[in-house]
Amino acid sequence: MANQQARRILGLRLADDVSGTNVLTFYFACLATIMFASFIPQSQPFLLTEFLGIAPERHGMVSGLLNFWAEIAIIIAVAIFGPLSDRFGRRPITGFGFLVMSAGIALYPHARDITELLMVRLAYAVGLAAVTTTIVALIADYVQDESRGRATGLQGVMNGIGAMICVFLLLQLPAILQKGGATAHEAGIQTYSLVAAISFITGVLMLIGLKPGARTKGEHSESLLSITRNGLHAARDPLIALAYGASFVARGNLMIVGTFFTLWVTNYGTTEMGMSRADALARAGMIVGIAQGCALLAAPLFGILADKITRVRALSIALLVSAVGYGSTFFIHDPFATGMIICAALIGLGEIGCIITSGVLVAQQAPPSHRGAVIGFFTLSGAVGILVASVIGGYLFDAWRASGPFVFFSGVALLVLIWAIVLERRTTRTSSQSQLVGDVAA
Repeated sequence: MANQQARRILGLRLADDVSGTNVLTFYFACLATIMFASFIPQSQPFLLTEFLGIAPERHGMVSGLLNFWAEIAIIIAVAIFGPLSDRFGRRPITGFGFLVMSAGIALYPHARDITELLMVRLAYAVGLAAVTTTIVALIADYVQDESRGRATGLQGVMNGIGAMICVFLLLQLPAILQKGGATAHEAGIQTYSLVAAISFITGVLMLIGLKPGARTKGEHSESLLSITRNGLHAARDPLIALAYGASFVARGNLMIVGTFFTLWVTNYGTTEMGMSRADALARAGMIVGIAQGCALLAAPLFGILADKITRVRALSIALLVSAVGYGSTFFIHDPFATGMIICAALIGLGEIGCIITSGVLVAQQAPPSHRGAVIGFFTLSGAVGILVASVIGGYLFDAWRASGPFVFFSGVALLVLIWAIVLERRTTRTSSQSQLVGDVAA
């Protein structure tokens, strides 16, 4: 009886040999990952202007360039960290990732030009790749399938809290420190140093609190190349292929919100409303906070939904909300107007919905023996989505309109929605035919 109770926490049914400490550490990792992943791109407009002196009209292409090469690093890294997490366990890979991110964050404001900034961003990206690769795998490792929807919903809640801490605390720090007498440069250095220290402490906690990796004989018998290949070959399962496509949309959405939402509001505030860069960044954080607040509230609902209906259908609902939310920005010209609040709410719902439902789907379909490899390619698909969003989004932001990246990914979400609907109908038809054959045979 005691053992049975020990294997439940937060209403989740845990896998064998997983403790409550392991689960709580995992959820703290979810909070910290989004907090750090949001901080770097969302604080970037302040750094580009105050530290490097880059004109606002170049911010879209510069931000896109930084994201492009960072995602190239992630694409390479996830193909390595997925199999490595199968071989050596999730704990050392996760801890390593946070420690590397800490170094990257600390060095970020010390870059003297775009080239140096890119080098530091690449190091940070490698750490982020290590962490994000293991996060989805840990959900599958730690809870049984019947609780994965709820577990992923709780993950979304922690993601939302992490994002809220970023926009309502970390992004406000430069303005707060400047009002306290610090220069823009001093405020930036102090802010980045504090965030780096938090990332370092998080890495140490991961090495203590996560469950040591259990290495099976099957995993030892395969080479890294063989394990990596399994992630790609798993796409022969139509549902895993759909999960890869949904990851493309989910991570692309997250990148667009993190980079271009803040950039749009910050540049508008400084060029059209005469605000300082720190104040505009703080105001942008408040608007992004609305999106993240909606994501926080909706996260458990999407998790429950993924357990109550088919996971493809839940994904379809998330994709529909995403397509509508991102597409509606086409009609927004003033990001400080009331219409942006409605868009931000829908964007937050679509963003978290796609993340949760795609994560639940891939956790359900990934074979246990090669789960890390499948999750690695799931993360890789998301990295490709961020890559496309970086290049095309940066161009559209500077050359067309500030809402261009959002409108583009609305179209991408719509295409994946059609894919999900077709697959759902095909699966339903096949199931009905199989049941009919069974009834006739009986």
